[in-house]
Amino acid sequence: MGLLTQLVTLPLAPVRGVAWVMDRVLEAAEAEYYDPEPIRLQLAQLEKQLVAGEIDEETFDRLEDQLLDRLEEIKLHEQGGPS
Repeated sequence: MGLLTQLVTLPLAPVRGVAWVMDRVLEAAEAEYYDPEPIRLQLAQLEKQLVAGEIDEETFDRLEDQLLDRLEEIKLHEQGGPS
């Protein structure tokens, strides 16, 4: 970028700064959303609840299916597929 271009686009600097911050926030949110580790921990906790008798088999199956669907969504995202 030349000096003249920088001077002409100087009024847009705050907009570029806000856009940069929003990109970083989006990246952080996606990294957290697509992290499989919390899902795996929830699956382990769910199994502990089943073994301890805190939940019944039907509830376990329903919740396990939801968590496995999330893991599949994460796997597809990591492979660059549709989310």
